[in-house]
Amino acid sequence: MIVLDVLTGVLLTAALFFFVSGTVGLLRFPDLYSRLHALTKADNVGLGLTVLALMLRAENWSEVFKLGLIWVLVLAASATVCFLIGNEAYRRGQKPWMSPLYGSSLRKEAPTSALNEPHVGGSDEAKARRLR
Repeated sequence: MIVLDVLTGVLLTAALFFFVSGTVGLLRFPDLYSRLHALTKADNVGLGLTVLALMLRAENWSEVFKLGLIWVLVLAASATVCFLIGNEAYRRGQKPWMSPLYGSSLRKEAPTSALNEPHVGGSDEAKARRLR
């Protein structure tokens, strides 16, 4: 039983680390999209580790199955809600945060002529037209 107690404690401690990391991400990240990312990823891993620790303590297989099912349903729900919130924010014009270095001389820009050329197929005739 000592090994089971230690393993449960390690899993719960790791889960606590991920929950705290998600909370810190919520408070520290600059925009909605990165906050959503921090919460969904960290909290899903934290919940998975918590469920795994509880599975080790379950008395029968039906409890293990129910805990696993709960975790899968929460994963699906959190991914769906994260998508809906992010999609609605994007639809309403919420811009993602850009680094102050974005657009500076440290970032290499694509040549504007490459952006204005129409996409041409891969045939030999199309390649010849592009070379003219």
